[in-house]
Amino acid sequence: MDTTETRILSLRVGMPRELGVSGASAPMDRPWTSAIFKEPVTGPVWLSPTGLTGDGQADRKVHGGPEKAVLAYALSHYDFWREHLARDDIGPGAFGENWVLTQGTEADVCIGDVLRVGHARVQVSQPRQPCWKPARRWGRRDLALLLQQTGRTGWYYRVLEEGHVQEGDTVTLLERPFPAFTIAFANQAMHGQAPEAAAALAECPLLTAGWRDSLRRRSQGNRGNDRPRLVGPNSDD
Repeated sequence: MDTTETRILSLRVGMPRELGVSGASAPMDRPWTSAIFKEPVTGPVWLSPTGLTGDGQADRKVHGGPEKAVLAYALSHYDFWREHLARDDIGPGAFGENWVLTQGTEADVCIGDVLRVGHARVQVSQPRQPCWKPARRWGRRDLALLLQQTGRTGWYYRVLEEGHVQEGDTVTLLERPFPAFTIAFANQAMHGQAPEAAAALAECPLLTAGWRDSLRRRSQGNRGNDRPRLVGPNSDD
């Protein structure tokens, strides 16, 4: 195997689960529903415009759908999180990702990248905006903010051509129309104090409409309130 090629190290799917304890006094222990627990799959899996067979999302308003059909994450990030969070059990699937990729990070992936993966063709659509559910899973209330601040967010693909994909498939870059707009740049444009970057990225036609709208508002000084996404019901404050 060519170790310089990007491959799917782990392909994972999962359906929503009911979790938590009814009547718990601590917010982090209360009932919640999530599909963050993804299990590895070997062999071909059908990838349609709405995602992988066997995969689901608990809140379809903010997860899944044609613009967020597959969530990818960089293999190299897990060492950081194991050390930073002092958790030896963090590894592939820790944050609800579908594909763990052997090469590349947010600094190497660009909005609009078109890739051949197995028998499918996909396109990078946006970074992941971390929500409160990874924090609930790992019992670390500030984890969503840490994912955001470190830029280790992962990214989403839309599906241009459906087909079978599987663990071990090569991920081959076919087109890169916007080399300046890396996922790292997009994260900084959205979450940093960078109105010029936000305005520039908002004009990228291959970025999801929701991100473009939010970036336009942020470029004009209206940052909105990220607390419901980052903290959600993990705190009574």
